[in-house]
Amino acid sequence: MPDMTTDHTAAPERVYPATTTGERQALDQWLEFHRSTLAIKCAGLTDEQLRTPAVPPSELNLLGLVRHMAEVERGWFRKVLAGEEAPWLYATDEDDDRDIHTTDEDTYEEAYATWQAEIAHARALAADRSLDDLGAGAHHRTGDLINLRWIYVHMIEEYARHNGHADLIRERIDGSVGF
Repeated sequence: MPDMTTDHTAAPERVYPATTTGERQALDQWLEFHRSTLAIKCAGLTDEQLRTPAVPPSELNLLGLVRHMAEVERGWFRKVLAGEEAPWLYATDEDDDRDIHTTDEDTYEEAYATWQAEIAHARALAADRSLDDLGAGAHHRTGDLINLRWIYVHMIEEYARHNGHADLIRERIDGSVGF
């Protein structure tokens, strides 16, 4: 697994998934690939740049995406897979989308550290489980029990969608594309 816990301003190494592997390894590798991709999209930018919205009136920005993915990691791995009673990191009763709604006081240093801590916890929770293992917690909207395979596929989808947003936001900020 890549180590993204050191210098958050430098782009982490991104390892492309193997093309001839089993299901579990493929899911692990694709999830790590997408986690690294979001970090790469944020690397080398200032907090002000990371708070730059995509296209007004949207408030979506790279810092908000990192905070959102910390919430997503927490929700699916801690709450659904492990059944932990983990409070949301950023969402409040007043602002359910507080992860995306960043302010001048919100920093990438805090968001990155929080995101990496949630990723580390997610890895630990999933490490020795079968893809068929049902989570100890239920889906917050449907009440359905969900297996680890579904969580992996959903997490890959979630990162891939938001990495597409990150591509456009980064291009708007400094013209960088295609990394």
